[in-house]
Amino acid sequence: MPPRRNPILFREAWDAIRALIRDPDDTSQVFRIIRALSGNSQERSFQRFLRSEHGPTILAEERVLLDTLSNRTYLESLPEGTLGRVYADFTAREEITADGLVEASESVERNLDDLDPRRELFGQRLRDSHDLWHVVTGYGRDLFGEAALLSFTYRQIRNRGIGFIVAVAYLKARGPMAGERVLIRDGYRRAGQAEWLPGADWEALLELPLEDVRRRLGVVPIEHYEGFRSEGAPALA
Repeated sequence: MPPRRNPILFREAWDAIRALIRDPDDTSQVFRIIRALSGNSQERSFQRFLRSEHGPTILAEERVLLDTLSNRTYLESLPEGTLGRVYADFTAREEITADGLVEASESVERNLDDLDPRRELFGQRLRDSHDLWHVVTGYGRDLFGEAALLSFTYRQIRNRGIGFIVAVAYLKARGPMAGERVLIRDGYRRAGQAEWLPGADWEALLELPLEDVRRRLGVVPIEHYEGFRSEGAPALA
């Protein structure tokens, strides 16, 4: 099935960014912005996924990453220090679940009835791996960490919507938020050194020590930074 046309919706993006500025914890606005400005970036990433080492196998097996990440019994049975166990501890500490991003995205999602199932599976996999990216990169879910991870993500997949959010965050980073600019630049730099994370075989990596995963993916360890939490944290899903 050929990809469908995905026009840029500037007005919707502007309305969403104003709402996000008013409430940084409203995750649904992030998805509105990404949806409005993504254009054909998702299709370009999908085509790269098809050419990646693990992409064809993942699609052929119709893997649903969300199912694995929602299985806390499995994740908590993994040895300490493995990616899966660290991810389970991270989500417990942050009071989030793998379904949280699903609920936020589906609240603003377009009708996907005519979307190629393979493209839909890839899009869901990219969405559901977001918190795994948090763990692997070392960026927390504070406002600084989220901005840095979005900067990392933008360089990896070149989605204009994500780039727009990063640009606004960078321009607004003043006063107590000034340190955010350093992390945004750091995220962009580290993404250029890393492997292409959307093509990672996350199911296999979950059982490996986190440090081994970082070496395999070329993710340089991050030094400690002082995060900046919004009043709504850790409610942000």
